[in-house]
Amino acid sequence: MANLLGKVGIITGGAGGIGKETASQFLQAGAKVVLVDLMDEPLQLAKSELQSQGDVHTVQADVSKEADVQNYVKETIDKFGTIDIFFNNAGIEGKVAPITEQSIEDFDKVIAVNVRGVFLGLKYVLPIMMKQRSGSIINTSSVAGLNGSPFVSPYIASKHAVTGLTKTAALEAASANVRVNSIHPSPVNTRMMRSLEEGYNPGQAEEAKKGFAQGIPLGRYGESDDIAKLVLFLASDESSFITGAQYRIDGGMGAQ
Repeated sequence: MANLLGKVGIITGGAGGIGKETASQFLQAGAKVVLVDLMDEPLQLAKSELQSQGDVHTVQADVSKEADVQNYVKETIDKFGTIDIFFNNAGIEGKVAPITEQSIEDFDKVIAVNVRGVFLGLKYVLPIMMKQRSGSIINTSSVAGLNGSPFVSPYIASKHAVTGLTKTAALEAASANVRVNSIHPSPVNTRMMRSLEEGYNPGQAEEAKKGFAQGIPLGRYGESDDIAKLVLFLASDESSFITGAQYRIDGGMGAQ
C-alpha cells in the first residue's frame, strides 16, 4: 500500500461511498483526514465508522458556497497545520431528461456543485500547496467528462468542465511541484447510480442496472474500493511524475 504517513488529506463528498472508502484507505496508509459533506448526520456516521482507523475530522459545508469552502480549508489548517492531499470529489447527478426538458434551475444546481465546487476547492487549496511547494489534487470527473451520454446534459457538461479545470490547474501549479489529476469512473455501485437507474427506467431500476453493466466491457459496475485505490496512488509519491492526466477507471468503456 502507498505510504501517506504524516500527510493531511481533505475529501469532499466525504460521507458518500467513494469518499468514505477513500478516507479509509488514506487512514490505513497513515494520513490524517478531513471529511467534508453537505449534511452533518451522514458525516458523523462516517466519522464513527472510520475513527478507529486514525485521525478523522469533519466539516459540514456546501461546496458551491465560497464562504463554506474557505471555512473547510481554514478548519483543516487550524486542526492539522497543512494540506497535502485534496480529493475534490463532491458531485451530484441531476435530473434524467432530454435537454429540451431540463430546467434552468436543475442545470444551475448541477453546475454549482460539480463545477463551481471544484473551482472553489482549487482556488483555496492551491495557494497552500503552492506555498509549501508540494501537494496532490485529485478531481472527480467521470466517463461523462470524456464522452457524451443522452438525457444527463447538465452532468455531462459539468464533468467535461472538471476535465478542463484539471488541465488548467495542473499547468498553473506545476512550477510549484503541485500535481493535479482527474479520475473518470464508469458507473460505480453507489447511491448516485441507484438514482440514475431509477431515472432512466422508473420502477425498473434493476433492469436499468443490467443494461448499464452490459455496456461495460468487464461486465460489472466499479466498486468504491476500485476507485479509492486509484485515488490513493495519485495522492501518494508513487505518482510523483504524473500531473494533468485523465485517468479512466471504467472497465474498458473508453476502448469501445
